[in-house]
Amino acid sequence: MKKPFQKSRIPEGKAFVIQELKAPFFDVNWHFHSEYQLFVVLKGRGTRFIGDHMQAFREGDLVLTGPNLPHLWKNDKAYHDSNNGLSTHGIVIYFPEDFLNNAIFKLDEFDGIAHMLKKSERGIQILGKTNQVITKMMSDLLRLQGTNSIIQLLKILELLVDNPDCKLIADAGYINTNKESERDRMGQVYEYVMQNFHGKVSLEEAAQLTNLSVSAFSRYFKSRVNKTFSDFVTDVRVSHACKLLHETDMNVSEISFESGFYTLSNFNKLFKERIKKTPLEYRKEFNQTFALLEG
Repeated sequence: MKKPFQKSRIPEGKAFVIQELKAPFFDVNWHFHSEYQLFVVLKGRGTRFIGDHMQAFREGDLVLTGPNLPHLWKNDKAYHDSNNGLSTHGIVIYFPEDFLNNAIFKLDEFDGIAHMLKKSERGIQILGKTNQVITKMMSDLLRLQGTNSIIQLLKILELLVDNPDCKLIADAGYINTNKESERDRMGQVYEYVMQNFHGKVSLEEAAQLTNLSVSAFSRYFKSRVNKTFSDFVTDVRVSHACKLLHETDMNVSEISFESGFYTLSNFNKLFKERIKKTPLEYRKEFNQTFALLEG
């Protein structure tokens, strides 16, 4: 695994940075940084990791992450094969912890935005009509300069205040206990699981990647991710199954096998434990919701 990519810092004298990203796949490195980040996926699919949470992502995924909240948008394997002709497209905004010289945290007029930014320490997913409005505003912001650009960003942040379309992502008790020096270690573990969850994933092999004993690795991983390694692997497999239920017509038995479960009964049991629905109920509900949005 490559070393974690160091996000470009905001130049001195700039309030924020906005970038349009076009590449075969998004950044492959699990990482965190000191800036707030607002990111929208315009093109591309895969699995998103935010803190102790993961789920499939697709076009329209819009998330605000607070400072030092670990994250990764991991594209599906197909994006890493140039023969498939796939590509990704996104827009990202970075702004610093001391945005506008901390005015947002000191002035009464900014109380709502300050409170919202505090909640972004857990990550905020933006859904519904607000998602569509902010995506358009971010696209427009690419072409704005000077004072108009700052006004546009403040309008975006104001839209997120006490908005029912905003959903917190990481668990309330999640704390990033990872050290800067550990990013490569955890990145290797994430990459190992994502490359192998379709088949056998070994606790022993994961421990070897981190140069820890099995017992030490188990304690280390749980302290960083808020769940056991086994639960994490199951969550990755269930997340992949959800994606297949969204995007394919495969039957439940095929999806179970493709997602790395050895028996259909075990798949159904673990899926319902985590999603609170059977796979068929989940697919039906998703299709109904998507049909309403399309209509």
